[in-house]
Amino acid sequence: MTTFRTQSYPLGLEESQAPLYFPPPFGRSTALFNRDGFVEIDEVVERFGMSKGQFAEMIGLAPETLRRTSRLTAAKTQARMTEVLEIVTRVTDWAGGEKQAMAWYRAEPIPAFGGRTAESLVKDGKAGALRDYLDHLAMGGFA
Repeated sequence: MTTFRTQSYPLGLEESQAPLYFPPPFGRSTALFNRDGFVEIDEVVERFGMSKGQFAEMIGLAPETLRRTSRLTAAKTQARMTEVLEIVTRVTDWAGGEKQAMAWYRAEPIPAFGGRTAESLVKDGKAGALRDYLDHLAMGGFA
């Protein structure tokens, strides 16, 4: 199922319906995103059984970032949280569930990246390379 989110464009351009696809289990749960498309941090941390501070550290942000509304809604913060959710979602079926996917994200060394974890790659701004790697695996490529 594809979920659509309305995106606002700068300079007064018209809004457009841009597809935002999150495969199950996130695709079935709109609770992780509010009506404006922002990540609902309270729902995310509850779902994964961690505090806001732990989640912030895991995604490479200061703990205060997720406690202050102005920082929580900042583009960089939202992008980082969305990247993490997208990556964890992509591996959920392979890993055997959400908790296992989160464990993989945090601790499993990836040989193609010199033994670095998905967490360390995202913290270093290499989420795009990790997504490409996961796409490669999904298409039957070798690890």
